[in-house]
Amino acid sequence: MGSQQALKAFKAYRDLLKAVKRHIGKEEYKKHFSEYITEQFRKNSQLSDPSLVAQRIQLANNYTYLLSSVHHHKELLFSYNIAVDRSEEMKRVLGKSAASVGLKLPEVYQP
Repeated sequence: MGSQQALKAFKAYRDLLKAVKRHIGKEEYKKHFSEYITEQFRKNSQLSDPSLVAQRIQLANNYTYLLSSVHHHKELLFSYNIAVDRSEEMKRVLGKSAASVGLKLPEVYQP
């Protein structure tokens, strides 16, 4: 693999892992997503066909774009209040607002 393709592959790998952590999560029970990505990039690093490498890099970029787009679409649905429960979203927004001024919202008791 040429140095130019190696840089593109590294950037695609980094961007894909960031998107997975941001949109899917970092929790322990979701680790298999990032482990699978790491495994596939390591396996495909041994490829010698430049067109196949470029194809795999493009696939990784497309999947990164898909994850970001689905997440953005979900946020738009929440913001337009399209038949979804917004209570969790509002708690998250209020929590971020409170944290920005150094406060922490109390836990709400639920019987």
